[in-house]
Parts: sequence; C-alpha cells; structure tokens
Amino acid sequence: MAGQCLLHDYGALRLHGPDARAFLQGQVSNDLAQLQAGLPLAAGLHNPQGRVLALLRLWPEDERAEGVLATLPRERLAEVAAHLRRYVLRAKVQISDATAEWQVWGEQTATGAVMHRLRPASAPADAAAGPILDLSAWQALEVAAGLPEIYPATAGEFVAQMLNLDCIGAIAWNKGCYTGQEIIARAHYRGQVKRRMRRFACSTETAPEPGSHWTTRDGIAVRVVRSAVGTSGCEILAVAPLETRSVDELPLPYALPALTAAT
Repeated sequence: MAGQCLLHDYGALRLHGPDARAFLQGQVSNDLAQLQAGLPLAAGLHNPQGRVLALLRLWPEDERAEGVLATLPRERLAEVAAHLRRYVLRAKVQISDATAEWQVWGEQTATGAVMHRLRPASAPADAAAGPILDLSAWQALEVAAGLPEIYPATAGEFVAQMLNLDCIGAIAWNKGCYTGQEIIARAHYRGQVKRRMRRFACSTETAPEPGSHWTTRDGIAVRVVRSAVGTSGCEILAVAPLETRSVDELPLPYALPALTAAT
C-alpha cells in the first residue's frame, strides 16, 4: 500500500558554487554524474580508513549544475558540514544549512518500494502519494527494505560494505578517487568482508539503540545499525558475521555477496 511520511528528523545541507559537484565527487562513494532531478542519489561519506561517517542522499538543486543538496538526519548536520569544510581548501564551494527551505518525505510506492523525496518547505503533502504514515511505521518500512542509516553512535564504526552500501547502489566502482576509496575497493575486489548488515526479529518491546550490542536467541553477537517497532514487532538491522545463521534472521530484499577465500 502506498503512503508517505514527513521525516521531520531529517535536514538538508546546501553545497553551492562552481566547484560544488567536483568537490563532492572527491568526497563521496557514488558518481555525481548520475544525479537526476527529483530522485535521490545515495552515497557514503567516509574517513580515510573507508569507514562510513554519513549516508547522504544527494539532489541537484538547480539546472546550472552548481547547487547540490545533501539530506541526512538533523542531528548529524553540523558535524558533517564541519567535516566537509575541512576538505574545501581552494575549491569554490560554500556549505550551509538549508533545512529551513526544504523538507524530506518518505514515500512508499504502489509497488512497495521505499524512497526519500525532497520538497520545498512550503509544499503540502502530495495527495497522489497516498495516506500519511506515522514515523514508526515508516522506520519499520526502511528496516524491512534493508536501508542503513548513520547516527552519532555509529559514525566511523563500519566499512562501507558492512552496511551493504554496495548492495543498495551507493557505491560507483568506475569513478575516480574519493576519500576512503582505496580501502573500499580493496575489500570489494578481494571479497573479504566478513561481516555484513543483516535483518533480525527482536523480541524486546523497545527497539535497541543504534550502536548497541545485541545477541540473538541462538547466541550470535551483533552490532545494531538501526531498529524499528512496527505492526510485526521489533526488527533490527545489525552487522553480524556473514557465515553465521540465526533463527531470528529475516530476509533482505537484496542478496549479500558471498565471502571468498583470500588469495
């Protein structure tokens, strides 16, 4: 069933100037040449060790190819802006908070797909997008879709592939260098990522906090990425050893790459 939810816990950063896209191209894991009006481009922002500092959804702001908007949880805006500014150097780009001008909506399409939409702050709900969902229902949809998120407790904790960024189309393997690219590419081509984000049913009444440690009923220790309580109960996305299996495991809508032997 289609539906929509105002994600009031998300905000927007504006990167503006003639070098904005070239600057971001050297910072994030996806290829900004794929930016399309009205559609989010998911991309990871990483430290030099290839660990994910933020998951950004990127949007072209204007037709002149100068402005880019990056949406992410509001509680991360200031930290991510400060991180990006450290890399600006001589690039002609300004980074500012644009949250007052834009609002982020979650939308589930009639086919069941879930995605983010960016609308002007003054825009009403889109009547064609279906009924309004509450935030907990939306979060449960994103967990079921296997979509990670980065919060303060998990920033810099996981390499890109541990969060399945390669499975959700947030990494472009044929683009140029970006911060953390060497580590991420080495893990990809050697196939040695031993832990991956997986989906589990959780028997607790309250959702475990991101970054917390949790143990399945059959004793598998995992690290929580995000969690939600929906109509089917509590579910979590958590990084777990790739080769283990659990009675609490739930399917993801995408396949995880197999672990290959070292060469």
